[in-house]
Amino acid sequence: MGMGLHEWPLMFFTVIGQSVAGAFIIMGLAILSGKLPEELNRKVHYSMFGLWALMGIGFLLSMMHMGSPLRAFNSFIRFGQSSLSNEIASGATFFALGGLYWLLAVLNKMPAALGKLWLALVMVLAVLFIIAISRVYQIDTVPTWYNGFTTFNFVLTAFIGGPILAALLMRIAGFNLNCVSSLPLLSVIAVVISAIVATSQGFELGSIQTSVQRAVDLVPDYGFLMGLKLVALVLGLSCWIAPLLRKNNPSVAIMALGFVLVFAGEFIGRGVFYGLHMTVGMAVVG
Repeated sequence: MGMGLHEWPLMFFTVIGQSVAGAFIIMGLAILSGKLPEELNRKVHYSMFGLWALMGIGFLLSMMHMGSPLRAFNSFIRFGQSSLSNEIASGATFFALGGLYWLLAVLNKMPAALGKLWLALVMVLAVLFIIAISRVYQIDTVPTWYNGFTTFNFVLTAFIGGPILAALLMRIAGFNLNCVSSLPLLSVIAVVISAIVATSQGFELGSIQTSVQRAVDLVPDYGFLMGLKLVALVLGLSCWIAPLLRKNNPSVAIMALGFVLVFAGEFIGRGVFYGLHMTVGMAVVG
């Protein structure tokens, strides 16, 4: 019992999927603002390839979880009725339309007016994808998941990992992050809320138990692990914020380190989430 590392493909898929969706929304807003010079706008579009590369890896890992890639197609069968089918469908649609938008944009085949509408549509799909992931785990027979903490934690990942991923890719494109110096505040607020949620959930776990097990026994190091998550998030965001406070444009290397630390923090938190799996009336062995 402890961190659900046996679910590491899903841990990666959910964290990276929500981060990519959040990053796409932010980069989309920057593009739609019309404030990017033409050359920088082109480079920002090129850098968006990083989003689709990460999403591709995430989907490949999620198919590993299913045992066989061919089983992934079966998940579409109950679209509209199954939360899992809705998650896969929304993610695949976001990935496909977002990737096609990127391809047409970098090939300069996307009409300006259509490009704006397409970009806005994919941003809406990103939001639906984030929500769809959290809905998969609202299972009434799993009391440690069937609550608002699950939704909060999954949505907060998009606000924590999304901005720094977007900032990293835009920095790679040559964007001066001092121009959006208030953007890290979004992640800082999300981290504070995340810490409050983790603390509240820690108290809530004490009241969840069945005839055979207690929720607090599933992850005995809950406090330590969530503290470790918070430290990683703070250090990661500091890599972004510290240079901005000195009016410096953070380097690509320091932004990459910051994203890795933030990802590690969210990965730890997601491991705790999967470690908390329990079923009403049944013991969990492992």
